[in-house]
Amino acid sequence: MDGIIVINKPKNCTSHDIVRTTKKIFNEKVGHTGTLDPMATGVLPLLIGKGTLCSKYLINHDKEYEVELQLGIKTNTGDIEGNVIEEKEVKDSLLDSEYVKKHLKTFIGKQKQVPPVYSAIKVNGKKLYEYARKGQNVEIEPRSIEIYEIELMKIDKANKTIFFKVNCSKGTYIRSLCEDIAKKIGTVRFYEKFK
Repeated sequence: MDGIIVINKPKNCTSHDIVRTTKKIFNEKVGHTGTLDPMATGVLPLLIGKGTLCSKYLINHDKEYEVELQLGIKTNTGDIEGNVIEEKEVKDSLLDSEYVKKHLKTFIGKQKQVPPVYSAIKVNGKKLYEYARKGQNVEIEPRSIEIYEIELMKIDKANKTIFFKVNCSKGTYIRSLCEDIAKKIGTVRFYEKFK
């Protein structure tokens, strides 16, 4: 079989898990057009057989995410799976919609972003998460990204959660963006769910 299949990736599995399963089903070469975090749900296009030749045309496309960002607790992995390493009070004033909108807008445009240490980016032939799991520090080079649009959808003050939509360039790490947003607002972030 040759072509493209669009998968609605569920939570708690990696993009690599989906690729591996699909290879077993079709017994063909399989690739994807961008990794989604294990906690993320959403569209994962898979390229099968000769469809993998389309990769260079699809991989550079922009992305859109709907993000649920919970504030006040920081983990070592940047998601719900990690160990809590910092807690900070989230005052109600930090969850004022105009205050949040004002700070979200500051992220629009070209910028440098430091990828999360728990990611599959390779440094000296090893994935960053391999260093992180062994407690080894490694220098992570910032990457050029662009946020085209970022829109506050709603705020859940009771649960200290912000919901927003973001349109961005390929290579944008939503976990890093959430970390930066929380810091700009004046707190720390726990984890995000996105699709």
